[in-house]
Formats: sequence, C-alpha cells, structure tokens
Amino acid sequence: MTKAIYAGSFDPITNGHLWVIDKAAEIFDELLVAVGDNPGKSYTFTTKERVDLLKQVLVQYPNIKIGQFSGEFLVNYALKEDAAYIVRGIRNAQDYEFEKTIRYINSDVSASIDTIFLIPPRDYAEVSSSLVKGFVGTSGWQQIVAKYVPPIILDALIKKHQEENNVNCK
Repeated sequence: MTKAIYAGSFDPITNGHLWVIDKAAEIFDELLVAVGDNPGKSYTFTTKERVDLLKQVLVQYPNIKIGQFSGEFLVNYALKEDAAYIVRGIRNAQDYEFEKTIRYINSDVSASIDTIFLIPPRDYAEVSSSLVKGFVGTSGWQQIVAKYVPPIILDALIKKHQEENNVNCK
C-alpha cells in the first residue's frame, strides 16, 4: 500500500491545491493532507478552521485523511506517519527551484522518502492562497475569488471578512 503526504498551510485551500490532491489521490492508495503551522506566518484561518474546511472540501475522497503538524520538518512528520512519498505542486520556475532544494534537504534527513512533483494545468498555475487573500476586501472580490476556490471556502472567506469588518467598525 503506497502512502503519500501532501502538506501546506491551506490558508485557504485553492482549486490548484484541489487539482494536486485529486491527482495524488488517484496515484496513491492513501493520501494524508496535512495542515502545516508555521509560527512565522500570520493566517486568516486558525489551524482548527483550516483542518475543518479541508474535511468539508475533501469529504468525497475515501482514501484521504486530514492531519496537522507544527514545529517539525515535513519529512520527519512523513516518517512518523509512515508515508513513503511527499507530494509537492510546482506552479512555476521559482516553485521548482525552492522545492528542488527542499527535496535534497529532505533526502539528507531521510533517504527513504521520495518527493513527487505534480505540475497543474495552466488554469491553476498562477493560483495561490496569497493571491486569493490579496483579493479579499477589494470591490467585487467575491466574483474573482469564486473562480479560484471551492464554494465552501468562498463562504468561509466571506464570513471571516464580515467578522473582521464588524470587529474593526466597533
């Protein structure tokens, strides 16, 4: 049984992430989608919210489990979870150079875990969580963001934006 891990901040999960997840779920018997928490980053959604949103978005996949990790290297988390592969999405040359370096470092930590790179179609090549979050709050943002995230995520972004605006108006 082949097991892989696909990790990210998923703040929020995008259609590009979903493309990678869908392909990886076809390739591997089991896929662990893991929410990473980097203390140096600020997030729109809490770790619990990101995990809950992933569970909702990925409910139709019987071979996917959701996990989370913090304060450790992904390769060490993969070892603990008995994953033989790490899946990474590559959108552009900058992603490739960064991910290639991380792949080599991971192999220094554990040569038993391989990294698989998946390159999404052009429709998703420019989509990132940061791009999506950058649109939130601008005029007409909901229509633009709807093209890049699942409906559940759009609803969560709208709710979060409304909550933040209500707090800021008080």
